[in-house]
Amino acid sequence: MLRATSELLHENGLRSMTTEQIAGRSGASKATIYKWWPNKYGVAIDAFFSEMQADSPDPDTGSARGDLMVWLRGLCHFYTGPSGRVFAQLFGEAQFDPEVASGLRDGLIRSRRATLETIWGRGVARGELRDDIDPDVAIDLIIGPALYRLMAGHASLDDADADAIVDAAIRGLSA
Repeated sequence: MLRATSELLHENGLRSMTTEQIAGRSGASKATIYKWWPNKYGVAIDAFFSEMQADSPDPDTGSARGDLMVWLRGLCHFYTGPSGRVFAQLFGEAQFDPEVASGLRDGLIRSRRATLETIWGRGVARGELRDDIDPDVAIDLIIGPALYRLMAGHASLDDADADAIVDAAIRGLSA
C-alpha cells in the first residue's frame, strides 16, 4: 500500500489522490486501508516517510559552518527533488488537518531538528557559536529561508543558495 501511495503522490499529488486509487493500485480493500489509517492523508504520511529517510545524517565536518552547509544542502536537494513537491503538499495540508500536522512534526521535523540541535551543541562547545542564543531560534533561522523558498517558489534552492543562507545566519550566530 505504501509503495502504491508513494507512486500516486508523485503522479497525481496529494489532493487528487483518492483512497479508491490507493486500494486499486495496491490490491487492498478500502476497508483494509481504513483499518490501519484514518484517511488518505495518514497513508500518505506513512508512504512519504517510507520512501525517504526521516533521519538526517549528522555530517560532522569539524566545523559548525561546514556541518550546517552540508546539512542545508541536503535539505535543499530534498526540497528540489521529487519528494519536495509532496512535502510541500503535506505541509500545506497540515495547516488544516491536525493529524497531518502531528505526523509531520513527529515523523520528519523532530528528527531533522534533532540533527541540527546536535550540530548547534557541538558548535557552542567548540566556541564557534554563541551560547546566549536559543537553539530553537537559531535552527529556525537556518531552516526558515529554505522552507520559505520551497513554499513561495520565489528563489532557487541550489548549493550556492544553501551556502549563502548559512553564511548569513552564521554572521549573527557566531561567537
